Amino acid sequence: MISSKPTVKILSGGEARSDDQIMAAHRPGAKGGSVMSLSGENGDSPLVIMELLQRLRVKDVMRSSDIVSVVRSDSMRFAQNLMKRNHISGVPVLEDKRLFGVVSVNDIITALEGGWIGDPCQKHMATNLVVLEEDMPLAFAIKFFQNYTFGRFPVLNKDRDFVGIVSQRDVTRVLMHELTNELARLEGKALAPSPAKSGGEVPYYSMRQFVIVRNDLSNAGKAANEIKKMMKDAGVDGRLIRRVAVAAYELEINVCIHSLGGTITFILDRDEASIIAKDTGPGIEDVDWACQDGTSTANDWIRSMGFGAGMGLANSKRMADFFDIKSKVPTGTTVMCTFKLKTGEADK
Repeated sequence: MISSKPTVKILSGGEARSDDQIMAAHRPGAKGGSVMSLSGENGDSPLVIMELLQRLRVKDVMRSSDIVSVVRSDSMRFAQNLMKRNHISGVPVLEDKRLFGVVSVNDIITALEGGWIGDPCQKHMATNLVVLEEDMPLAFAIKFFQNYTFGRFPVLNKDRDFVGIVSQRDVTRVLMHELTNELARLEGKALAPSPAKSGGEVPYYSMRQFVIVRNDLSNAGKAANEIKKMMKDAGVDGRLIRRVAVAAYELEINVCIHSLGGTITFILDRDEASIIAKDTGPGIEDVDWACQDGTSTANDWIRSMGFGAGMGLANSKRMADFFDIKSKVPTGTTVMCTFKLKTGEADK
């Protein structure tokens, strides 16, 4: 008997199905469709793409209207006809914003072969689902598309209500739109240098600290986004903002997935910007090894999410004008990245 409450997971076990399905059962090591790889793990990727992946949220790209769905009492035949009319390969089972399951085209084929096409969807729908949360960074959504062989995922809010569906096409469409706008903005500023590049000074001193909770992946990236906003408000050059945002994001993810939790402190004055990442353990035995490309101590769960590739410290060091790391086992690790704001020092 199927429970009235679905089993909704971020990671789940099972057999992978069609690439167009809305739900997905995880298959370790599976790679998804053609969505671009997360640039945070590729030091040569354009900074503008890295910044967009950190700033945009799942809710910025998902579809929340005109979603075709069924209820639990609808027959599998009804779901079949609905999918045929709308040229889709899966429908969510929804009632009062609650996601109870998904009926896929594979479920319909099995029902036709087994002779239970007239049964209610509740009896044969998939309930072991993989979902995204609307406030997750877009970078997380891209990781899901890479790690699962599916083209769409249901999206829930913090109250676990169904709020939309995100597909690879949605991600590509929004990214292309944002990249076009960013290109136009950069071209428009080419004739009018920002205050930081024209010899101006940041008009104030500011400091802000962010608490990073261990394995709180749904909020990862928020500190980097706030840091970016602070620098924009101060009139800092866009290219330098992207370097700082990338380093902040990498350090934030590192604290989130490799430590017991900690803080990210951002300091901005007339001469430089500094990021200080401090965690509460377990510490790093060999910091030189940890700063090399591809070195990681991430566990299997973190790797299954697509993180822990061992580029966080290396990318942060690559972005910064000054990089320092101190660590003690089991006390914790402190990393400082400093960026010069003066003309001629902001570009690397």
